[in-house]
Amino acid sequence: MKRKVLSAILAVAMVATMMVGCGAKEETAAPAETKTEAPADKATEEAAKTTEAGGKVGVAMPTQSSERWINDGANMKAQLEALGYEVDLQYAEDDVQMQVSQIENMIAAGAQCLVIASIDSSALVNVEAQAKAAGIPIIAYDRLLMDTDAVSYYASFDNEGVGTAIGEYVKTAKDLEAARAAGESYTIEFFMGSPDDNNAVLLHRGVMGVLQEYLDDGTLVCKTGRTSFEDTCILRWSQETAQQWCENYLTGFYADEDLDIACTAFDGFAYGVKAALQGAGYTAENWPLVTGQDAELMACKNILDGTQTMSIYKDTRLLAEKCVTMVEAVMKGTEPEINDTETYNNNTIVVPSYLCTPVAVDKANLEELIIGGNYYTKEQLGL
Repeated sequence: MKRKVLSAILAVAMVATMMVGCGAKEETAAPAETKTEAPADKATEEAAKTTEAGGKVGVAMPTQSSERWINDGANMKAQLEALGYEVDLQYAEDDVQMQVSQIENMIAAGAQCLVIASIDSSALVNVEAQAKAAGIPIIAYDRLLMDTDAVSYYASFDNEGVGTAIGEYVKTAKDLEAARAAGESYTIEFFMGSPDDNNAVLLHRGVMGVLQEYLDDGTLVCKTGRTSFEDTCILRWSQETAQQWCENYLTGFYADEDLDIACTAFDGFAYGVKAALQGAGYTAENWPLVTGQDAELMACKNILDGTQTMSIYKDTRLLAEKCVTMVEAVMKGTEPEINDTETYNNNTIVVPSYLCTPVAVDKANLEELIIGGNYYTKEQLGL
C-alpha cells in the first residue's frame, strides 16, 4: 500500500516537473517570439534590401594627379553606392604594375563587375583574362582596353570627336580659310596624348582630319616638323614633358619668331605650355592660341585670364552615369544602352560602346556651360 502511494506521489511529481519545464521553455521562447514579430528598424531593413539587391564592383582608376580622374572616381562610387552596390575604388598613380595588382585583388575579393580606366591596357591583358575566366564582366572606362576579348562594353566620350572639336576651334578662331586666301600663315606645334592610350590616337586623327590640309598648303607651319602621332605623343600625358618640349621649341625653333598656336590634347599640357611661354617672356600681346581638354578648374581659370584659349568640356558626371547604367545592366543580366557598335575595334573584337558628346568651351561660353551646368561655381572660379 505504501509502495502504491509512493508511486502515485512520484508520478505526480514527474508530471509537475515536466509541466514546469515546459512552462520555462514557453517563458524563454515568448520574448523571442515577440522580438521577431516586432517591426524592424527601417534603416536596418533598407540596408538588408541594399545588400541583397547590390553586389561588389571594382573600379580601377589610373591616377589622382589629374582632377578629372578624381571626379570620375568619386562620381561613379557615389552613384553605384546609391544603387546599393559595394564599391572598391582604387587609384594606381600611373604605376602599371600597381594597377595589375589592384585588379587581381578585386577579382580575389569577389568583385562581380570591373570598371577599368587603364594606364597601359597592353599590360592588363592577362589579368583581364583572369576576370573573364572567373565570369566577371569588364567595362572599359574612357580608355579602350586593347587586345582582349574580355571587355564587355566601353563608356567614353567621342575621342575622335574631341580632336575634331579642337581642330575646328583652331580653324575658326584663326580663320584659316581667310588666311589661305590671303596667302598668310600661322606657326603651330602639337602636344598629343600618351602612346599607350588609344584615345590619344583617335584624338590626333580628329585634329589632323581638320588641320592637315592647312599644313599641306602652308597655311599652318610647324617649324619642328613634328606632326605625326609618333612624333607628338607624350607618354603618360606628362605635363612636365610638355613643358620641356615647349621650352626647347621656344629657345630653338622660335627664338626669332612667335609661336602662334600650341595645339595640346590635355589641360595638363596647356599648363606646361603656359609655364614655358611665361619663362620665354610671352605676354598678352603675343600670347598664342592654346588648346586643351577636360575643362579642369585650373584650365577654366586660365581661360578666364587669357593664358589658355579653350578646352573640351566633358561632363564626367554624365560619363559616370552612363557607366553606372552599364554596370547595373550587366549585374542584372540585361543589355545596356549602346550608341556605337562599329568604331571601337581593340584589335581583337569590336567593343559595344556608349559615347558622350564633347563640347568646346572658351571665354565666350564658359559661364553658360560651366557655371550654368553647375560644373563649377562662380566662387570656385574666383568670380
